[in-house]
Amino acid sequence: MSELRAGMLLVAAPALLDPNFADSVVLLLDVDDGGALGVVLNRPSPVAVSEVLGGWAEVVAEPEVLFQGGPVGAEGALAVAMLSDADDAPVGFRPVEGRLGLLDLDTPVELVEGTLQGLRIFAGYAGWGAGQLEAEVDEGSWYVVPGEAGDVFRLDPTDLWRDVMRRQPGELAWHATRPVDPDLN
Repeated sequence: MSELRAGMLLVAAPALLDPNFADSVVLLLDVDDGGALGVVLNRPSPVAVSEVLGGWAEVVAEPEVLFQGGPVGAEGALAVAMLSDADDAPVGFRPVEGRLGLLDLDTPVELVEGTLQGLRIFAGYAGWGAGQLEAEVDEGSWYVVPGEAGDVFRLDPTDLWRDVMRRQPGELAWHATRPVDPDLN
């Protein structure tokens, strides 16, 4: 199993039945002794960014909708951004891993135009207290795998779970072809 750290992905195991996380892929944004925080990458909402955060609609990656980042703080928003140039971070950008980071949505849009390769806005987030995520991984609820920049900004995140599983080494890749209900197999 890979280490829990920012930039890694949590891929829901078949045993994880919580409707907030079933078949989800979560990007970890922060992991420390106090817990972990991430956003669900494959839950687009029907709400257009332009309806909620006006000017940011011109900057976000397609589809230009809010994503459901998780069940915690759903009234708030987190913006995950990819820098075009690692040496040209705009005001309000906090690095997470490589060119990937969080962008403060209070930053004026005109200050970030041209500096980002991608931006996605998430309503809410997934959060775990101290030791909680480690316990869920140990019980087999999550696979911890390396993330790729393209995972965050996919045009259609429908098959993200299967695609992430397919690229894993060894037996882990076999899960990509599992039926929805293994008991029917």
